[in-house]
Amino acid sequence: MHDFRYVGKKLYCEGVAIDSLVRKFGTPLYVYSQRTLTRHFQRLDGALAPVKHLVCFAMKSNSNQSVLRTLANLGSGFDIVSGGELQRVIAAGGDPRKCVFAGVGKSEAEIEFALRRGVYSFNAESEPELQRINRVAARLNKVAPVAVRVNPDVEAHTHAKITTGTYENKFGVTFEQVEGVYARASRLKHLRLRGVQMHIGSQITQVTPFEQAVRKVLPLAERLKARYGIEFFSIGGGLGIVYQPALASGAADWWQRAAARGVLTPERYAQRLVPLLQPLGLRILIEPGRFISGNAGILVARVEYVKRTGQKNFIIVDAAMNDLIRPAFYDAYHEIVPVTRRGGALLSSDVVGPVCESGDYFCKDRPLPKVAEGDCLALLSAGAYGFVMASNYNTRSLAAEVMVHGRQAAVVRERQPVKDIWAGERLAPWLK
Repeated sequence: MHDFRYVGKKLYCEGVAIDSLVRKFGTPLYVYSQRTLTRHFQRLDGALAPVKHLVCFAMKSNSNQSVLRTLANLGSGFDIVSGGELQRVIAAGGDPRKCVFAGVGKSEAEIEFALRRGVYSFNAESEPELQRINRVAARLNKVAPVAVRVNPDVEAHTHAKITTGTYENKFGVTFEQVEGVYARASRLKHLRLRGVQMHIGSQITQVTPFEQAVRKVLPLAERLKARYGIEFFSIGGGLGIVYQPALASGAADWWQRAAARGVLTPERYAQRLVPLLQPLGLRILIEPGRFISGNAGILVARVEYVKRTGQKNFIIVDAAMNDLIRPAFYDAYHEIVPVTRRGGALLSSDVVGPVCESGDYFCKDRPLPKVAEGDCLALLSAGAYGFVMASNYNTRSLAAEVMVHGRQAAVVRERQPVKDIWAGERLAPWLK
């Protein structure tokens, strides 16, 4: 599952004690395990081996250059949603020809840049977008590879803000309309109909919604293959992870417990979907993000104060919602553990940050070990949608990021100097 574990009383990432990283690099601090990233990618890639496939990491979950380089070195493709993300892939040594460009609002400049760089496919979300891609390609005298994102109207039974596969969502073309869209797109001279794509949501921990969506779209994919010669079927991402409990004595122990509880594993996912996909004879694309990076990272925070009121015990830490917004935004659960265990009774506590918002919290009324000023806590499963969603709210610097490989550790993003926050600002000329 991941390589964060206790050795005696100290929390480790692979072969490095977290408290040693805190002493060297300070807090708040994101810490990533390269071995965990590698294991998760390889496990999913291996489970899909019976079909011709490409794993395209959804880099919106974690776009750090060292994370991307780790995955590029393993042969990963990338699921991108902006021109900036494509530039990040290229800077990290990734191959644009293994990139699929998703997103509902691609600008002309982004389309042009992606065409010039030779992306594998645009996953188009609407008919006006297809027309725009055709116009840009015509101007460049190119033929743009496209797939249409079909919305299968399958309920993923996940959080409302990360559901994407029903008609209530802004994504994709409705299932009933998509064949007409392909027919009209086939007449646009600067488009190549390369595939078909779907994605029903994120943090899905059961295989049934995936199977339902694949079964619904398979006949469509067969017809599109026969009519237009498409070469791939993208089944999207969305494979969930377990946030509770996140910590186990080892990766094998966690996977065994997860499988016994019916949690979605790569093997269970492939066991249900590969037999459906093999007869299709198309290349299968999958676009996971959280599954690969989520449990590969933690956020470490230092306790600034312990504040006891008549009804509450508040643990005030130096990390805040600007560093990790998921609890405030999604009411998301992250397991919180001490960097150094001391034992003793648990105390119902709120872990909160210093930002001036009541929503700036990481947990409420959770039984946690007693801590004191200067102690450090680790928020687990923070490798996806953590740093990438960070902000400078309250003029707070972006946290540092560290990657661990065995017994080695290196800063892979320096802590942001405060003055850099407003470096691009200018006084209006009448204020000088």
